[in-house]
Amino acid sequence: MIEIHQFPCLSDNYGYLLHDPVSGETACIDTPDAEEYLRQAAAKGWQITQIWNTHWHPDHAGGNAAIKAVTGCTIIGPAEVEKLGTAPDRVVSQGDQVKLGEWDAAVIDVGGHTSGHIAYYLADAAVAFVGDSVFALGCGRMFEGTPDQFWASLGRIKALPPATLLYCAHEYTQSNARFALHADPENADLAAYAQQVAAARADGRATVPTPLARELATNPFLRADDPAIQSRWGGGDPVATFAALRAAKDNF
Repeated sequence: MIEIHQFPCLSDNYGYLLHDPVSGETACIDTPDAEEYLRQAAAKGWQITQIWNTHWHPDHAGGNAAIKAVTGCTIIGPAEVEKLGTAPDRVVSQGDQVKLGEWDAAVIDVGGHTSGHIAYYLADAAVAFVGDSVFALGCGRMFEGTPDQFWASLGRIKALPPATLLYCAHEYTQSNARFALHADPENADLAAYAQQVAAARADGRATVPTPLARELATNPFLRADDPAIQSRWGGGDPVATFAALRAAKDNF
């Protein structure tokens, strides 16, 4: 089986190393902290051979050059990563496939947080690395995209099998839960989930990855097409409802 090593870095990021024990290949999922990634890989005895970037922000692609200088790895990502000064060795977008050994990952367009944001979905492992497109109980701030673009992106995530584990890039769940309870106060599943999150954080435990099925039931941003959310936040149009939710969260 493929191995996923998760570790905290920077102030609230999670780093991920994806390792195929058969081929010996290892991919960094984003590179928020080059030194920590190199240290974690060395501790595992893994050789970094690839970097898979989700988007161009420095806390996701800022360690590319330093890791490549040490390992000679191949950098794969959206074209927008070149904003940080070095273009990916391979530019990928919606519909492309990347490989780690014999493991295939589908590239999914999840633009909205940034215009070119992508996710990596490994169907055979039932995992998706979604960067800042969606979080446990939240979604990324809409820095570059538009509400219709972002809602379409979330639709592509919603369409994945419900058992898919979403590996998002930040530990934001407890603060997201506060807004989610404000957005959807009568959701019993959400209330129970928020209690679990509070207990986990009190014990210093991570709240990600998160199963898509749970997010479909509790994440207000994924439920902008739900009549109960629409009646509370505006109209029968999921794009307008999503836009209202995102604006409210920005000012919460």
